[in-house]
Amino acid sequence: MKVLTIIPPIMQLNTAYPSGAYLTSFFKTEGCEASWCDLNIRLFYEIFSAAGLRRLFELSEARALQLADQAERKGDDNTAFNLRRYISQKENWIEWIDFITAVLCGGGAREKEHQFLYSPFAPRGSRMENYLAGLAENGREPTVDDMRFLCSFALADLSDYITVAFDPQFSLVRYAESLAVDTRTFSDFEAQIDSPVMEHFYKPVLEKMLLELPANNIIFCISIPFAGTFLPALYTARYLKEKLGSSAFVCIGGGFVNTELREARDPALAKYIDAISYDRGYGSYHALLEACHASLDASHAEHKNCHAELVSASPLYKLRLFTPQADSSVKVTEPLWQTPAVEKYENEITAKIIPDYSDIDFSIYPRMCDDANAMHRIWTDGAWIKAYLAHGCYWHRCAFCDTTLDYVCGYKPTDIEPLFNGLLKTARDKGVYGIHFVDEALPPVALKKFALLNARSGNPLYFWGNVRFEKTFTKDLAAFLSYCGLGGVSAGIESATGTGLEAINKGTDISSIIRACCAFKEAGILVHAYMIYGFWNDTPQTIIDSMETLRQFFEAGLLDSAFWHKFVLTRNSTVYNQWQKEDNLSLVSSEEASSAFARNNLHFKGEEKFNKFGTPLETALNCWMHGDRLDQHVQKWFDFQVPKPTVNRSFINSLIEKYEEKNRQRASVLNEKTAANIWWLGGTPVLCGTANENQKEYRWLYLMEEQTAPAANLEDLILLLKSLRPEAPEADRSTALAELSKNPQLIKQLKKLHGHGLVLLDF
Repeated sequence: MKVLTIIPPIMQLNTAYPSGAYLTSFFKTEGCEASWCDLNIRLFYEIFSAAGLRRLFELSEARALQLADQAERKGDDNTAFNLRRYISQKENWIEWIDFITAVLCGGGAREKEHQFLYSPFAPRGSRMENYLAGLAENGREPTVDDMRFLCSFALADLSDYITVAFDPQFSLVRYAESLAVDTRTFSDFEAQIDSPVMEHFYKPVLEKMLLELPANNIIFCISIPFAGTFLPALYTARYLKEKLGSSAFVCIGGGFVNTELREARDPALAKYIDAISYDRGYGSYHALLEACHASLDASHAEHKNCHAELVSASPLYKLRLFTPQADSSVKVTEPLWQTPAVEKYENEITAKIIPDYSDIDFSIYPRMCDDANAMHRIWTDGAWIKAYLAHGCYWHRCAFCDTTLDYVCGYKPTDIEPLFNGLLKTARDKGVYGIHFVDEALPPVALKKFALLNARSGNPLYFWGNVRFEKTFTKDLAAFLSYCGLGGVSAGIESATGTGLEAINKGTDISSIIRACCAFKEAGILVHAYMIYGFWNDTPQTIIDSMETLRQFFEAGLLDSAFWHKFVLTRNSTVYNQWQKEDNLSLVSSEEASSAFARNNLHFKGEEKFNKFGTPLETALNCWMHGDRLDQHVQKWFDFQVPKPTVNRSFINSLIEKYEEKNRQRASVLNEKTAANIWWLGGTPVLCGTANENQKEYRWLYLMEEQTAPAANLEDLILLLKSLRPEAPEADRSTALAELSKNPQLIKQLKKLHGHGLVLLDF
């Protein structure tokens, strides 16, 4: 069986979305001839290339000049100037675009960078000019070190032009996202599919892809992770159906499908797809392949096209089938939501699967630089290999989350050692050594194991991902993880008040969140926080208190970046299910779903009163992330009346003091029983001093600070410390720990080194 997984546009540009890597690996374990195709990056180059821009300007020039004339008549001279400037400079854009993308991919010619930066004949857009003006305001001239920023803004400028003059749904990172979420019916959505970008740029991408495929009998798996990929996914599916007919079995799945389309049964979908796969996909595709093999066995004809038999077969695990009938009707076969044998298989394969990136050329992905904030940069500045340590969330109890769905509640850890070995091989094969873990929340035990494997392999990988800010992440654990390659974490605070965290059942408290952030920052790990406003039980007071607490986080240097989201009630959340049990659905508006087609998002009564908070919260946060106006009282960010915060302005600092005191006491926990969890992270002690033996001492660095100890206190420990490093072989470590167990006096000496290079982990 031949299988092709397709990643449709438009999403993140700097790397490939991981579902293709996981599905390809899965299908290969099933004995299929499997590969995947990232149409996201292909569309990018179809547009952002010399040939692409030439075609774009041919198609859009008349419209752009018409819009410029209209803007001028309305007195909007700035818009008129910018539109005409693109047309006037079109040859310059065409000349430079391949160089621009090459720079963002790590190539280009250094000498040409000087020309692009300083020549008055190089193209310019308003974002580029704003960036250069910002440099001037800060009192410095641009240098070639600013090139990647300038090229990133060049793409953003071209994207703005496309949105205004050619296709209003276009965006570099999302295409028609609001359309997918808000459209009332599927037929309304269908009317938008043949958009300019799809017809003039994406269609040629599909034509080229088709030339690479075998003749027939292919299963196409189209992954739809976000709302912004839904329109391109349907365009892709329709194209495949029109060109390949019944020889193509087209199935959609992914995050947007799992959350928004669980009830999608519109017969019109049969024009595009044969099936919808839900949740992980491993179980549903395993059942599909078994049904296909059974059909072939029954026919005794391996060359037979089994798709017709498949779509009219018995129900399959987590697969909704759409079968056109002879009378033009459509038969919709509902999924089997529970099949014990398939579930057992799916859990086993989830633990074993290693993403397969063999089809991906990471060198062609542009690394965008659109913000100087280090944590913001990490998302886009690097060709990250994406993977997960565990499927689902080990907490899965937050009241606002989709806790009834598999991607949250179906917690299944992976086999860490095979995963590490597979990712390391991919890194060496592709020359990309950054891992972005896309877990809902990285399990600390698995994270420690991965980190230790990395250290013992020479620390080749740098990795980051989403965690939970909880007491597990002590100062010692954070230092250990940083030593072994962890560079950044993101996590949800959501509601930065004690009562708010209790109301959403976050499973942690402000004190634990502070301790985790302190630990990460002291260890040199970048920290990002997700915030939410507009909860069902929010008031202006709770929002202001949460905002003040967040301000103090930044003032104390505990966060590098953050983002405010407006709360969205979902059908699959704990709070909605609780309202159902309590017969309290009067809180949900009569117009339940924001879309009659995508039905997960719900409206609740009173939600609109929080809309006005969005802009002030975002404006303040943008300043705080760049170190500006951190001491301004939070209520001054609003142009409407808000209450004063009830949070003391020294609240966070008082919790930091408690964190520091707890760390000072931590050495007392070290004893014969806990000694198995000690590790040495300090530098190699160097003997210093005069000929006088009593004045000799050892010095070393730990967390960039010099540490000292009298030579007499450390001489018996030097070789022991070397064996306690994370990179030391397990045999050497075991020998050292055995020596400690025989000599309790050594443990007393080691206690003095805690916090100076020696760390004690809790597991």
